[in-house]
Amino acid sequence: MRQAISTDAAPAAAGPYSQAIRTGDLVFTAGQLGLDPVSGEFVANDVAGQAERALQNLDAILRAADSGLDRLVKVTVYLADIGDWPTVNDVYARLVPEPFPARSAFAVRDLPKGALVEIEAVASVTSG
Repeated sequence: MRQAISTDAAPAAAGPYSQAIRTGDLVFTAGQLGLDPVSGEFVANDVAGQAERALQNLDAILRAADSGLDRLVKVTVYLADIGDWPTVNDVYARLVPEPFPARSAFAVRDLPKGALVEIEAVASVTSG
């Protein structure tokens, strides 16, 4: 059974997709940008600010699914410039608790809205 997850604490889906889908004990998020949930605008023009907001958006969605950053099992990071990886890594290490989940990172040609970073995740759901 698939359950759509939605919260006003993260930007609304901008197309025919859900912020996340919960199935069984897992939640799969859509990619999150560094957008303010209310204005829909980027919170920063730099990759550190966008990465931090993207992770905050992920956390809000995961919490709506009875999960959180502490329950991450797999994260995928998409970068407009692979040279930004050390900066994103620093933000990630500050916000994501250990034990760190498995993770992949890719440089891509373009991201939605001209974003510098997009982050998606799979997390486990808390019991009860």
